[in-house]
Amino acid sequence: MTFHYFISSLFRKINRFHLILLLLVLGSNSSLIAGTIKVGIARKIITPAAPVYLTGYAGRDKPATGVIHDLWAKAVVLQENEKNKIIIVSTDLLGLSHEVSESVAKKIQTKYNIDRSQLMLNSSHTHSGPMIWPSLSVIADYTPAEQQVVSKYTLRLIDDLVSVIDSAFARLKPMNVYCGHDSAGFARNRRLPTDKGIINAVNENGPVDHDVPVLKITSLDGVVKAVLFGYACHNTTVVGDNYLVNGDYAGFAQLEIEKAYPGCTALFLLGCAGDQNPVPRGTVELAVQHGKSLADAVIRALRTEMVMVNVPIRTSREIVDLPFKPFTVETFEKDIVGSNKFLQRRAKLMLEAYNKGWIVDKYAYTVQAIRFGNELTLLALNGEVVIDYALRVKQEYPKENMWVAGYSNEVMCYIPSKRVLQEGGYEAVDNMIYYGMPGPFAESIEQRIFSAIHSVMKKVAVK
Repeated sequence: MTFHYFISSLFRKINRFHLILLLLVLGSNSSLIAGTIKVGIARKIITPAAPVYLTGYAGRDKPATGVIHDLWAKAVVLQENEKNKIIIVSTDLLGLSHEVSESVAKKIQTKYNIDRSQLMLNSSHTHSGPMIWPSLSVIADYTPAEQQVVSKYTLRLIDDLVSVIDSAFARLKPMNVYCGHDSAGFARNRRLPTDKGIINAVNENGPVDHDVPVLKITSLDGVVKAVLFGYACHNTTVVGDNYLVNGDYAGFAQLEIEKAYPGCTALFLLGCAGDQNPVPRGTVELAVQHGKSLADAVIRALRTEMVMVNVPIRTSREIVDLPFKPFTVETFEKDIVGSNKFLQRRAKLMLEAYNKGWIVDKYAYTVQAIRFGNELTLLALNGEVVIDYALRVKQEYPKENMWVAGYSNEVMCYIPSKRVLQEGGYEAVDNMIYYGMPGPFAESIEQRIFSAIHSVMKKVAVK
């Protein structure tokens, strides 16, 4: 053996050793390998046929007169393996009822053998979409024929949501997932302190969160296939005199993103927008303007260097009881014979429950956490959550990349913080009339929700 042959052979052995070592490292840490997450993407039109009875504003007195653009249910399945996966569904709707949320969950859990924590539903909270009965049912007084139309849509929606999830599962293939952030500035706090208490008006000094979290999903060759994005602002640019179906700023933002990336599916996840309004507001033209502003922020994030999201995918879900402040039957006995039709309708619900022996002193509230490796944690909260929750979460978890979404799984009423409860106003008190709840929550609400947040965050932490 010559000296030259000996040296060449040695280098070949060393190179093979390094290659084997590299493969062992990659094999032991699959998060270093691109495309380790399989993704399925699907979409389905959920625009109801005429007549469409809109929801969100109590003053409307007739069905919708037309459609500006379709409403959508969109689903993304992200799967690490048969055990670890997450299903995210966005809807261009005011909010899902408990009936819709749980019916979809039961069907999907049976079909795909998943845990309930692995399904997240979110609503954009457009006030220019159909009634999802019985959410906000107190604002409407339907005839039997109208009730039939509304209820048929709600029942069909359950099947539509299951169908779009089925389609997403059927399209699973390896993809790359990235996260990033930008910001948009049209959200303003809407709780203005006055000598007469809190009123619904722009409060330039009130807390806001202008963060725009973005999740980009691409094919392995880099083509954008789906974009998930969020913002904490009420989806109410268009007000109660509008009778045209549309997704408000969130709907227009999705259209803009899909126009910029042909073939892409854009999903909007509403943040903690309970006390946040778009400014200015009042027309469809302003909704288009805000939608473009939000889409621009998303596109800026997509064009910057984003962080690759890795496995493991972990999920956790907890239910916590939120007690209402003590109330008496005498309050509802007075309201049922009063002149305020909304108080009267709420009183009818409460007195029927009382006379049937049903207990309505608390609400079972869900907190859900979804974590992708060390790169991103998505926290999903039920109801119309005020901005204090998102700000506190980010303060308590400063080292985490946190995305906090309200309006998740079901929307049953506002979720005020302790501060908001003490201040009073619509988000603390008045909304409970229209949502058919007995009254304000007890001041322990924030502490109880954060106990659940701490618990699910601990469970999804990477060991």
